[in-house]
Amino acid sequence: MKAPAADNPIFGSIPPVIALRNLTRTYQMGDAEVRALGGVSLVIERGEFVAIMGASGSGKSTMMNIIGCLDVPSSGRYWLDGVDVRGLDETRLARVRNRKIGFVFQSFNLIPRTTALANVELPMLYAGVGSKERRARAVTALDMVGLSERSGHFPNEMSGGQQQRVAVARALVTNPALILADEPTGNLDTRSSEEVMNIFEALNRAGRTVVLITHEPDIAARTKRTVRLRDGLIIADESTVDTRHPADAGALR
Repeated sequence: MKAPAADNPIFGSIPPVIALRNLTRTYQMGDAEVRALGGVSLVIERGEFVAIMGASGSGKSTMMNIIGCLDVPSSGRYWLDGVDVRGLDETRLARVRNRKIGFVFQSFNLIPRTTALANVELPMLYAGVGSKERRARAVTALDMVGLSERSGHFPNEMSGGQQQRVAVARALVTNPALILADEPTGNLDTRSSEEVMNIFEALNRAGRTVVLITHEPDIAARTKRTVRLRDGLIIADESTVDTRHPADAGALR
């Protein structure tokens, strides 16, 4: 497993997208202190496609929250696309989240009474992008996920798979350094899961860095690297081996 250098994990002119060094996270539960992460070091380079796996209580959700700048570590350091997030206040963390990370959630998190196009525009609205540019970029993002003809539809007029594809379009519209997806196929049927994973694969082939949090081995098998956690520690970090028959694998693309 690669780990950051002693003082700085950034080598050369291009920093890794994610660099964690000796990260810990503990929570106080009454009189007891619960360790969710016990000293994790991890580097994810630009253009990687990574699955983070682990059973309930393994620490994967805590790691996702820290990577997504939704939580802060108790100790250790985290660089996101070259930015040391240690010590950033909530305002600056929110700015980093908006600019550096595109989120995809299991429950889609679309605004119900807002069209697909307006949902995709939302991160750019927060970032202060002008209306003309917002519209153009949102249209392009929806076209990338095959939903340009659904731009005027509301979430309740779309299938679960289509809603998740809108969420993917929303995640990539700001051109973030990282697409971070939390159980993105957890609420989808097999066919919709395949469609969404096809999109993630295509985005990665185009150079996007994608990190999936998943408990599904068949989903992890479609990434290029799998990081496994247990009891707050990384127990495996390995290239993903696709064991499917070549003909079957080809049919999914």
